[in-house]
Formats: sequence, structure tokens, C-alpha cells
Amino acid sequence: MKDFLLVFRTDFSKMPQASPEQMQAMAKRWMDWFGSIAAQNKLGDRGNRLVPGSGKVVKPDNVVTDGPYMEIKESIGGYAIVKAKSFEEATDLAKGCPVLNYGGNVEVREVMAM
Repeated sequence: MKDFLLVFRTDFSKMPQASPEQMQAMAKRWMDWFGSIAAQNKLGDRGNRLVPGSGKVVKPDNVVTDGPYMEIKESIGGYAIVKAKSFEEATDLAKGCPVLNYGGNVEVREVMAM
């Protein structure tokens, strides 16, 4: 099995304001999706959400800027590590991601062992 990084991207400016009930339903969809991957013993390090609009970017010559860049339409909302035999299998796991229901997308990347 190989490790794959799933990066959850969405345009937060297009996310509708959700009621507490809608937020709870959304959280349940995420938990169910993660649970289904874990039940297949394919969930690597647990995934996490990232704090929207926070972060720094470190560049060459010790230049540090605020980030992420909010002027871009999509931003990274979270990530997960999954275990799969191939890109195709990892991509199939990503197809159930709840971010797809909100106009987002999932970037699938193979993790290179160091």
C-alpha cells in the first residue's frame, strides 16, 4: 500500500451560511466518509481541517508573508492521508468526499517516502 494525500479545496466565499442543523448534518457526512475509509483500513494519519484565512508563507532569503492568498478563488480547507494500492484506488476514495457536494474538489497526490 502507498500513502496518498487528499487535499480538500473549496471557494469559501461561495459557501452558503449554514444553520446549526445544517452544520451538524455536514459534519456527519464528513465523519461518515472518514469512517467508511477507516472501516476499510485505508485511513492513514487522521485528516484535519485548517483554520480559514490563517497562515504564513516562508520564501527564500527568510522572507515571510501572510498567507494563504485569499485573492485566489479556491483555498485549502483540510487534508487527509489515505492508504491505497494505486492512484485509481485513492481517486475512488476521494470521489465520496463531502466537499464535492459544496462545489469543492479534492486533489490526490502520492506521498513520496523519504
